[in-house]
Parts: sequence; structure tokens; C-alpha cells
Amino acid sequence: MPTALCFLALASLAASPVPSEALPSGAQQAADAPTVQALDFNWTRDGIITGTAGLLWIASETVFKKELAPETCRWCDRSADGTDTLNALDRWGRGVAAETPEGRDRWDLWSNIGGFGLLPAGVLGGQYLLSSGSGAPPRYYAEDATIIIETVAVAALVNQVVKFSVGRERPFVHVLPEDQKPLTKHPTDNNLSFYSGHTNMAFALVTAAGTVSELRGYKNRWLIWAVGLPAAASIGLLRMGADKHYLTDVLVGAAAGTLFGVGMPLLLHGRQEESTTRTARMSMNVSGGLGGMVFSGQF
Repeated sequence: MPTALCFLALASLAASPVPSEALPSGAQQAADAPTVQALDFNWTRDGIITGTAGLLWIASETVFKKELAPETCRWCDRSADGTDTLNALDRWGRGVAAETPEGRDRWDLWSNIGGFGLLPAGVLGGQYLLSSGSGAPPRYYAEDATIIIETVAVAALVNQVVKFSVGRERPFVHVLPEDQKPLTKHPTDNNLSFYSGHTNMAFALVTAAGTVSELRGYKNRWLIWAVGLPAAASIGLLRMGADKHYLTDVLVGAAAGTLFGVGMPLLLHGRQEESTTRTARMSMNVSGGLGGMVFSGQF
């Protein structure tokens, strides 16, 4: 993510306005024309959505997790007689997992640091650089950040509902003897593999920022996609390296996060129609023949 910030810092410099004295009058008028778009945003509505989704997700992850999480797997990747039925794609994907417990713990730690710290800081910081570099007023960044957080909160809440409902056994639990499964560090997490929450949130974060930047029309907005998407994909790889998720968990998490990241800004925060009416100028020329009066004007 420091690399992301460097790229976006360069974007803000490239997006800085050219001094007015360096432009001829016609070009100056074009440069002064607004290029950053206003979006549909309501602090009350979006504050309620963000706060409600965020509180429900936090409560489900802390206060009510023991009651909500399935004690035994519903999707176990085993037949009734205990035969392993894990599909070939996920069996192949498990080759990414670290071989030792220490290695898996290290990947798990970095997935948490990246997914909940570095990536959000980098994306929100990059969004600020793109906003300010495009000449947007400060309130636009406040709206952008709220839209991004709102999207991530809703995506995370839906992910929790699916996890608790599906109850897929995690890869590292799947290979344990039955008597060892209740003895893991966090037994309430044993059957919450589908789909990857870290990956879901990472892609929701990046694609929401990218979609908002596209709607706003920020300069150098391509950097959000170019830097953010590989960073989000790396979170999924870290989760597989930690043996916390199968490849299908990560792929569905990426798809779901992208769906929310693109869909929510488009559905709830599209561009506003022009609220001011331009002053119309009209001139009238009167012909003396049968043609009558001819009106011409500029609107």
C-alpha cells in the first residue's frame, strides 16, 4: 500500500490545475468549467444505512457469534461415510497454504494487517489525493469516504448472513481428526469458510472507491483500479496461505465484493442532474415577407 500512495500522490500532482496566467482566455474558460460531478447523497439516509449495517456486523462478530455460528459443518466436503469429497479446484488451491502452523499463522496475521489496516488506509488516502487533485470541494471527499464505508459495511453484513447459513468447514479444520476439531483456537470460526470475508471486504473497498471516482470524473482515477485490484487479490491469496479459505471461497468473495462495490454507488449515488439553469439569451429577427418572425437564441 505505500506503493499505492506513491502512485496516487503522483496522480494528485498531475491533476493540479495549470496556472491561469499560462492559459489564453478561451482555454481559461474551459479550464474553469466544472468537471467533478455531484452525486446523489443524503447524510441521514446514508448515515442510517452505514451505522445499522456496521453495528449489526460488529455485533454478529463479537456479541452474538457463539449463538449464530454453526457448531458443526453443514457443508463438510465429506460423504456420510466420511469419505473426502473436496472438489479438484479447491484441492489444487490448497497448495498455496503454508506447510507449517507458524507459516499459516504468519499469513493469517498479514491478511488481518493488510485487510483491516493497510488496504483501507491506502484506499481512503488515495481517494483523498484523487479528490483534491481534481479540484473537488472538501465535502466531496467526506461523501466519498462515507459511500465507500457504507458499501463495505453492507457487503460485510451480507457475508455474515451467508457464512452463518452455509456453514462450510474451513480447510485447516477439514483435515483434522474429528476429536481435534473442537480444540482449535477459535471453534466458533471452524465452519465459516464460505465465502471469504476478508476478500469480500477488500474488493468492496477498492471497487467502491473506483466506481465513485468514475462517477465523480476524477483525474487519474485509473490508478485506483490498477493498484487497488491487485492489492485486494493479494488479501485473498493471504487467506488461502493461512489455510483459512478454499479457492472457491476467495473467488466468490471477490465476485460478491465487486458486485456491492460497483452496484451500491451506481444504485444509490448516481450523478445528480444539473440543478441550476443556465441563463438563456435570445435575439429576434423580423423578416418583412411571408416568413413572419424568426427567433434565434443560445441556450
